[in-house]
Amino acid sequence: MFRRSLIALGIGIALVATACSRDDTDGTATPTATETATAAATAAPTETASATAPAPASHLDTSYEIEGQVVTLVGGVAEVEAAPGSALKITTRVFGNEAMGDLNGDGKEDIAFLLTQDGGGSGTFFYAVVALKTADGYTGTNAVLIGDRIAPQTTEIHGTELIVNYADRAPGEPMTTPPSIGVSKYLKVVDGKLVEAMPGA
Repeated sequence: MFRRSLIALGIGIALVATACSRDDTDGTATPTATETATAAATAAPTETASATAPAPASHLDTSYEIEGQVVTLVGGVAEVEAAPGSALKITTRVFGNEAMGDLNGDGKEDIAFLLTQDGGGSGTFFYAVVALKTADGYTGTNAVLIGDRIAPQTTEIHGTELIVNYADRAPGEPMTTPPSIGVSKYLKVVDGKLVEAMPGA
């Protein structure tokens, strides 16, 4: 009988100690590790990074690299300050002369065309670029300079070769002379970059 009383007393003391250990100074229960983990699992998830923006659906709204600067067209035109705070603007616009074909061999039809860039002076520089077709839009290449105040003729795609035909001036002729010398520039897309190539290469 005495032994049973001791056991009961021991159990009672253990219960009181457990209850006290779960009470802090202000009388509220301290969460156990299990309760803390459950609360963390049910907490609102943190905001994830936004998905990558899809490629533009039109080559007229795509970005191209011109002379090391990324130029983003909107409706075929881009305009930026020639210098911070300058009244002069550098205007880039689609000239045209489009040609369509698979220039990078991925089975999708790309668009090659000419851009012009005017910095407010007397020069108008012509560039060839390619809008590479992707699964959901277009990716623009770098621009290759064709010339200043040339007379564009035709743009053609033969296989994976891009040919830009235009008229230019003879060496030494002033810029006031109308372009009259026929020139063809051969280009290819290599690893996503537009580069000059030898004819038939």
